[in-house]
Amino acid sequence: MQLNTVKAVISGGVSGLGLSVAEHIVGNGGKVTLFDVNADKGATAVAALGAANASFVQTDVTDEDGVKANVAAARESMGGLNTVVNCAGILGAGRMLGRDGAMPLKNFAGTVMVNLVGSFNVAKAAAEWMQNNEPGEDGERGVIVNTASVAAFDGQIGQAAYSASKGGVVGMTLPMARELARFGIRVMTIAPGIFWTPMVDGMPAAVQESLSASIPFPSRLGQPGEFADLVAYIIGNRYLNGETIRLDGAVRLAPK
Repeated sequence: MQLNTVKAVISGGVSGLGLSVAEHIVGNGGKVTLFDVNADKGATAVAALGAANASFVQTDVTDEDGVKANVAAARESMGGLNTVVNCAGILGAGRMLGRDGAMPLKNFAGTVMVNLVGSFNVAKAAAEWMQNNEPGEDGERGVIVNTASVAAFDGQIGQAAYSASKGGVVGMTLPMARELARFGIRVMTIAPGIFWTPMVDGMPAAVQESLSASIPFPSRLGQPGEFADLVAYIIGNRYLNGETIRLDGAVRLAPK
């Protein structure tokens, strides 16, 4: 699939990795609809991207009916839908046994709902439309790119909820790809390491330097544009399917 033919829903698309993906797609002639809960950032993102090729729909990815309706609206406004990039997520940090006692189950469940269930919710709502697309080369009708994390493989202390949610994203990649293969819909996952995001921008310089030093090579934080480049490559290479790609500079997270 060529980027200038992409009509994508991007969850978590108003900032960080999701916004970088949107910029890359729009910059290459594609269209995007951004899903996020932050309406103010949504308006700012659309203004920067240009209303001709970008729109925003306030969306809670855990709301099944809302997502279904918003995906249908996005398809209508873009004149089609052939790509999903799931970047919506929360950190959900917290120890099982913290200073104030055991973690409330709602904290664990809330993280899983956004990161894992939300990704599945957007993907399945979009796939329901994609299955009816006209087939392109090799019979391709669409592509879904989910976002996991290196924490899915080597989560740190305090990341039980986050690692479980991202491990679930990794775990559903292959079965989703196998199921949707008959429709010509590919499913891939990216597991990014430590990237420059709004969260990292707010950290003290010493913490940023320490994070950079922990990465073997290149010894720096990942740039959102590098994540967007990989998404674009996945979209363009039809033989990539059913796999998770670590994008992390060979980092392996320490226990804490």
